[in-house]
Amino acid sequence: MGRKEDNFGFFIKRHKEIAGAYEDFGKLLHNQGGPLEDKTRWLIKIGVSTAGGHELALRTHIQKAEKAGCSLEEIEHAILLTASTAGFPAMMSGLMVFRELFEKEFK
Repeated sequence: MGRKEDNFGFFIKRHKEIAGAYEDFGKLLHNQGGPLEDKTRWLIKIGVSTAGGHELALRTHIQKAEKAGCSLEEIEHAILLTASTAGFPAMMSGLMVFRELFEKEFK
């Protein structure tokens, strides 16, 4: 695990209650924030993370999207869609994260 990933563990360890409240907030938004299906919610989170350049969030959202039943093609499409609004470089960065996570599938 790299330094960036370790930083979240540091935050949780030092600020357990705040981290717990943040996690609860995220779960409430995801599960009770509206009528969208689970797969759709994860694909939106992938797009937002890609557009914002939030690599660690993107990794997490991709993994959770796959567990929720999203296909690799759906995940890749969500990343590709960011090119026209967030820019080609942001999309390419997201695509790199996607490729790193599923390296075996693309050999």
